[in-house]
Amino acid sequence: MQSSDSEISVAIVAAGGAISFEKFMELALYSPTGFYTSTGRAGRRGDFITSPEVGPLFGAVVARAIDTRWHDLDRPKNFDVVEVGAGPGTLARSILTSDLECRDALRYVAVEISDAQRETHTVEMNSRSSMPTSPFIGVVIANELLDNLPFRLFVFDGTWQEAFVAKQGDSFVEVLRKVDDAPSWLPQIAPHGARVPVQSAAARWLCHAIEIVQNGSVIVFDYCSTTLDAVTAPWRDWLRTYRLHEPGEHYLRNFGEQDITSHVMVDQLHLVRPADRVVSQREWLTHNGINELVADGRNYWQAHAAKPDVKAMKMRSRVSEAEALCDPRGLGNFKVLEWRK
Repeated sequence: MQSSDSEISVAIVAAGGAISFEKFMELALYSPTGFYTSTGRAGRRGDFITSPEVGPLFGAVVARAIDTRWHDLDRPKNFDVVEVGAGPGTLARSILTSDLECRDALRYVAVEISDAQRETHTVEMNSRSSMPTSPFIGVVIANELLDNLPFRLFVFDGTWQEAFVAKQGDSFVEVLRKVDDAPSWLPQIAPHGARVPVQSAAARWLCHAIEIVQNGSVIVFDYCSTTLDAVTAPWRDWLRTYRLHEPGEHYLRNFGEQDITSHVMVDQLHLVRPADRVVSQREWLTHNGINELVADGRNYWQAHAAKPDVKAMKMRSRVSEAEALCDPRGLGNFKVLEWRK
């Protein structure tokens, strides 16, 4: 089997000497030997921790939000929840084991591109490799998905030029090219060497997600920024790599062995359609009842502390989980964007 290195090399030759950064990122993450189709995964034994891996509390709060939306829509008989980028199914398990009022109407769909990760899904998750195409009533959920979708990379050198990847000896290098389709909304003046992601794939994903939700919501959880922030900030603040819970090397190295990720540019998503609501994850969790769930957990623990069962131990952990999920210096500062129909 080819390595990601050789797959990228073949693509560069086929393209006549260079491929766009967007194509490079796609191959590095999602080719047959890419990071997400081979070794990359969330979890304490994986490469990074997302909110569902903190513990089941996050999924319990999401379940409450799902029930609320179901009630808002007058409790339809058929209600789909489509989680895109489901990974090993951690969030799905937490949601499906919660006290869902909409359970009899619910069809949960876990969308995950990785064959290996889909193998860990349960029958109840209705696992599949791609998003539905037919309209439905319900909710689309994407937790830390859009930051991993490939994007075009532009660099300012008197004018905006697009970054491409070429091969020089045994190394991959970045080359800049003037292109005719640079977005007109890029600022006319920027610091020399400023970089910005043009997140066309994220925009297409959002457009499709809004299109297939007949009635309901599209809810995105992610670390976010704006195009102006990206232009003025050091690029390493928003373009990062991760491996085994540590910052990785430069994005042109270690293909298939490290994650490549970018802040999600909220203003670019708003070009598709402005979100109906944008709040911090801390605000969203509070609005959807995390404090009540923590209080329930504390009460259950106190009632069973003398002879704790498995449930008591899980309920006790809600306090520390809530602290991590709402930490304004970490996950609590993530953004939650919702589009309603």
